[in-house]
Amino acid sequence: MSTTWRDRLTRASVATRLLLAALLLVGLLLPLAGLGLAHHFRDSVTTVFDERLDGLLNQVIAGVRYDAVEQRLVHDRELGEPRFRQVLSGWYWQVSDGNDRLLSSRSLWDQRLPVLETGAPRELVGPRDTELRVLSRQIQLAPLDTPLQVSVAAPTRAIDLEASRFNRLLSLSLAALGLLILIGLALQIRWGLAPLRRLRHDLEAVESGASERLGTRLPTELARLAGAMNAVLERDRRRLERARHAAGNLAHALKTPVSVLTTLADSFPEEARRRLKGELARIDDATRHHLARASAAGDGTLNRPIDCHATLRPVLDGLSRLAQRRGLVLEHDLDDRLSVRLDPQDLQEIIGNLLDNALRWASHRVTLSGGRDDEGTWLKVEDDGPGMSEADCQAALARGARLDEQRSGSGLGLAIVHDLVKLHEGTLTLERADGGGLCARLWLPETSW
Repeated sequence: MSTTWRDRLTRASVATRLLLAALLLVGLLLPLAGLGLAHHFRDSVTTVFDERLDGLLNQVIAGVRYDAVEQRLVHDRELGEPRFRQVLSGWYWQVSDGNDRLLSSRSLWDQRLPVLETGAPRELVGPRDTELRVLSRQIQLAPLDTPLQVSVAAPTRAIDLEASRFNRLLSLSLAALGLLILIGLALQIRWGLAPLRRLRHDLEAVESGASERLGTRLPTELARLAGAMNAVLERDRRRLERARHAAGNLAHALKTPVSVLTTLADSFPEEARRRLKGELARIDDATRHHLARASAAGDGTLNRPIDCHATLRPVLDGLSRLAQRRGLVLEHDLDDRLSVRLDPQDLQEIIGNLLDNALRWASHRVTLSGGRDDEGTWLKVEDDGPGMSEADCQAALARGARLDEQRSGSGLGLAIVHDLVKLHEGTLTLERADGGGLCARLWLPETSW
């Protein structure tokens, strides 16, 4: 199913959401404000235009008189608008008795304006289909008995041109204002969210093991949050340390009584001795298994990267001497730059158990190697022993499984390794080695946010 815009918006960052909200707000408010300003400006221009028409109408009325000698109306006052003399210019005046045109401007030529009711200016289509705005007024001129209607007209394109110029300027101004507002909001959001980015980077540093605490040089609210998180991290570390120390102490406390009971069992009759030692072995197996899990550091989230070669050197040195006494060769091929996000004790426990198991079954040689892939780190322990079938490989990972009762050991080594690896979200696989023995391959992921 394709991702909807709501899903994408849900996954968007806070900064993206704020910018989208600002863009929506600016995109709605500025056009509405522009429409309101344009409407009021056109009303203002129209009012000024009408006032000018009214002034021109008063001038026309002032220039109209009745010539008693020639027995006709005349207009003998020059108007201040030269377009009244330009033929069909759109600027006209006319004096009518309601039926006939008695006087008119030269610009009206052979046309005439319709007789309108007096009052507010009206819009109509004049000569050459020109949109006109007309203002009319009735006057009574002695000695005429019939009232006269005086009209003045001007093209509305003057209003349109003025409004268009204003609208263009307004559009550019509002666009520039909207852009400045968005840039200002983007800068403000970036500046305002900078403490959150620092907090996120600090969390990533703690998660990667590069740091143990969060920085507190933050605004008051975030500084309190970082302080509270530091307190939680420190408390968890203390609890983990206490749990591991307690597990170690419990292991030492149980080891001696079990050894004493095992020794005392030798004085019992054969049947009782066998049953007692069997139960003591079960107690020892269960104790070792659960103490190994309890002493593990966990999933490695707060562990720093450790050098595999340096961490495993004590284990390799000790087991190399053991291998020599058994007439075996223990080889290792670990890059000095190979690292893993794991507690050193856990890594030693895991590799130590794998190598110990391999030395038990090897005929001549045991090899430890390691490397990295795109998603994590792998370590591999191979021996040249008899190997195991696929069913035996799966059974060997079960706690307490013993595939050969003649060999020493409790059968917990691989099970403990398997449990520790699972705690760190890794995988342990057993398969046949190229030389015919057993290959134990350990893979640990690269922990990240």
